[in-house]
Amino acid sequence: MLHPFRDVHLGTATAQLVSRDDGTQLLSIEEPLGDYPATLLECLERWASEAPERTFVARRDASGEWLRLSYADTLSRVRCLAQALLNHELSVERPLVILSGNSIEHMLLALAALYVGVPFAPISPAYSLVSRDYAKLRHIVELLTPGLLLVDKAKDFAPALAAVQPADCGCVAVDPTGFPNLDAFEALLDTPPTEAVDAARAAVTPDTIVKFLFTSGSTGMPKGVINTHRMLCSNQEMLASLMPFLRDQPPVLVDWLPWNHTFGGNHNIGIALYNGGSLYIDDGRPVPGEFEKTIANLREIAPTVYFNVPKGFEILVDYLKREDALRETFFSRLNLMFFAAAGLSQHIWDELDRLAVQTLGCKVGMLTGLGATETAPSAMFASLEESKSGVVGLPARGVTIKLVPNSGKLECRVKGPSVMPGYWRQPELTAKSFDEEGFYCLGDAVKFIDPDDPQRGMRFDGRISEDFKLDTGTWVSVGPLRARIIEAGAPHVKDVVIAGIDKPYISVMVFPDLEKCRELAGLGREADAATVLASEPVRERFRQMLRDLDAHSTGSSTRVRRLVLLDEPPRLDAHEVTDKGSINQRAVLDNRAAIVEELYREPPPPSVLQLG
Repeated sequence: MLHPFRDVHLGTATAQLVSRDDGTQLLSIEEPLGDYPATLLECLERWASEAPERTFVARRDASGEWLRLSYADTLSRVRCLAQALLNHELSVERPLVILSGNSIEHMLLALAALYVGVPFAPISPAYSLVSRDYAKLRHIVELLTPGLLLVDKAKDFAPALAAVQPADCGCVAVDPTGFPNLDAFEALLDTPPTEAVDAARAAVTPDTIVKFLFTSGSTGMPKGVINTHRMLCSNQEMLASLMPFLRDQPPVLVDWLPWNHTFGGNHNIGIALYNGGSLYIDDGRPVPGEFEKTIANLREIAPTVYFNVPKGFEILVDYLKREDALRETFFSRLNLMFFAAAGLSQHIWDELDRLAVQTLGCKVGMLTGLGATETAPSAMFASLEESKSGVVGLPARGVTIKLVPNSGKLECRVKGPSVMPGYWRQPELTAKSFDEEGFYCLGDAVKFIDPDDPQRGMRFDGRISEDFKLDTGTWVSVGPLRARIIEAGAPHVKDVVIAGIDKPYISVMVFPDLEKCRELAGLGREADAATVLASEPVRERFRQMLRDLDAHSTGSSTRVRRLVLLDEPPRLDAHEVTDKGSINQRAVLDNRAAIVEELYREPPPPSVLQLG
């Protein structure tokens, strides 16, 4: 039986495709982009005036109770903090750098910087707290030349500060215990605003830099993407035109996604601020031992729109199946779900549909799309009818997608008001990232769902830089193959790296889900990773995965002949993984070259599983 979607107010998108003589195509949307504010400050000031008592941001305090800040409270505190930043003589050349994660203090100080035209840069906490060589953090600090740093607990960040803090750069700590030389965040709130705050506010324009967002550094050191008010405001208008229900009812978000990434820091914060909504900061993460915090929040706060990465939805489904009350609350006013950062396994998607139908009698739509830090982030959206893993849809309003033939694929390039002006202090890198017509070169390939019907939209076709040839000259399209392998290995596979450059066949290195494999093996928590992965039930599971893949392969470009299970997770310091969990294919292949050699050894060692 086919079930309808929940009745939700969604926008329209009519495709326009122009083909050129040189083989390139331009894809855009007929409906124009609506007017949008000149700056994000107008949004904060609007809601502080129109809905002063509405919760803007909330987070649980040490006692577990929600600490809420209204729009009026937020604006009042932002103005005090703005004066404090002016007193520190911050500027574009000496910006604010935030080393700690999501918090109310992080939000307030970032908005204060935005209020007086001082760029801020939220940096992945992993660069300070997980890394031991601080190479990425040092690179960022040297690139930005900050005038002030913000940290949470000073004792946690002390080693990183000792390694990278410039002599002429101050530091503010939310908890400065044990470090009396650091400024306390609370003290900054006592700074009365002067006329200088109003003068600085009046000077902010659409082209004023809001922040520097750093790419994950999956292909080298992180790059500082310039984000302007024009980029962020136009992108929020694109989102609101896709999801008009955001305007109809103030959105409520329960969100953990890190603000040093564009999904959490631009997309999700922006949705709340632009539409007068409420953002509940979720201190959980989709990993064992942390997601329980997310569930506790979702038991209490019913979101109107829910964003997560595929792993988050996967864990959430397990709880929704077990807890009727949680399921009732979660779906009670949920208009839409949205995933990004990776492909969502179809069985998880199907289960979310089933649970929604069980609860509401209808499905709740799931959307996805295509974007990047450089595009603020959204550039393309799937329609509700076509939405499924791998589908990226049609351009956002106001965006033009240029499709350029490249090695048998269509390379995707983007132009629009939400595209960055460039990378901070890296003009050569900026120049290489745009083509001769000013289109940003995304690096992704796409293809039409139906070449005869552009209205159906497009499907992701892999990263151009990841594709390679076998020794026969046959191209291997890594992105689609990777997604197919992860789907075939679910739920026992976290990620895979595909090998085979100039080799006779494809092999893969698998990063397994150790907990799921432990359950399959019937082993206790005392068993180490090597023991779990060497167990016969686990090995047979992956032999069967090879057989299943082979049954649906179409030739050497999709047939996986061998695999090896990796008992060591990807390493951040070795650039094998970003802090949001994205695998750097090239770095893993380079760092684990000895394992690649084993995959192609004749005969293969016992650790290598092979087809047949």
